Amino acid sequence: MPVYPATPETIAEAGRFLAQGGPVAFPTETVYGLGADATNDLAVAAIFSAKGRPTFNPLIVHVPALALAEKYGVFDDRARRLAAAFWPGPFTMVVRKTEGCTISDLATAGLDTIALRVPAHPIAHALMMAARKPIAAPSANRSGHVSPTTAGHVDADLGHVLHMILDGGPTEVGLESTVVDVTGTIVRLLRPGAVTTDEIAAVIGGPVKGVSAAVGAQPTSPGQLVSHYAPRARVRLDAREPRDGEAFIAFGDGPMIGPHVINLSPRGNLLEAAAQLFSALRTLDATGAATIAVMPIPEQGLGLAINDRLRRAAVRSDGR
Repeated sequence: MPVYPATPETIAEAGRFLAQGGPVAFPTETVYGLGADATNDLAVAAIFSAKGRPTFNPLIVHVPALALAEKYGVFDDRARRLAAAFWPGPFTMVVRKTEGCTISDLATAGLDTIALRVPAHPIAHALMMAARKPIAAPSANRSGHVSPTTAGHVDADLGHVLHMILDGGPTEVGLESTVVDVTGTIVRLLRPGAVTTDEIAAVIGGPVKGVSAAVGAQPTSPGQLVSHYAPRARVRLDAREPRDGEAFIAFGDGPMIGPHVINLSPRGNLLEAAAQLFSALRTLDATGAATIAVMPIPEQGLGLAINDRLRRAAVRSDGR
């Protein structure tokens, strides 16, 4: 079993393995990531191979500080203000590559832009320092499957192909990072997350353009594929209660009906719901139910990110 408690010794070993080109799964404050040396083409290719991920879907590159991010991406004053406000944390910026950027083209999907993040999790930071490498890291799950929020989730999806999974307990945020594109005159939201558009607008002193998802086109950011975060079961949205045979995700004072039901937050707390979402989808998918019905989630604040993930989970790649 490749799961190891995250100790100074196992983190150091993981750093050495990563620096030598091997993939390592590790916790961040958002979800567990599957990391590899972002400057090593073969190491990045190992991520795509392990996940079965389309190679046109770019990866986020994780670094320990803004100073290192500026080695790979071009940051204007607006981007630096966003970094000061939200780094380290669940926030990713897409910026232009620097001249001579050494990040693998496979990690950036051949684009002239790069997605960069400084994670807040101490284990992620310690791993980057141990490896002394920028780490390209999508979520540590099979491509298109539900994102992992525990080491056990990673093991269930990828344990058979990984040498090391660092166990740091359940993730705090439970949703992937907010992703914004700051290459244009207007900041564009590419993927909603824990950092909201209102918070971003307050920092830049201007508007933020709404979500831009890739439909039949090459994504410019991680998380833009339409069919994404999908369990095996169908996902039925805006359900007030389950139909016969359906598993059910409730919220707030929603009804606890049926043998397979999980309430994301009986208190109606969106932060709690976000942290529980992927785990709930995995748990209910494992029951064998053909359909998971989901109650409406408020379209406000973190609810925007939750609903974004649910809508993508509801889109089946087979078109059904």
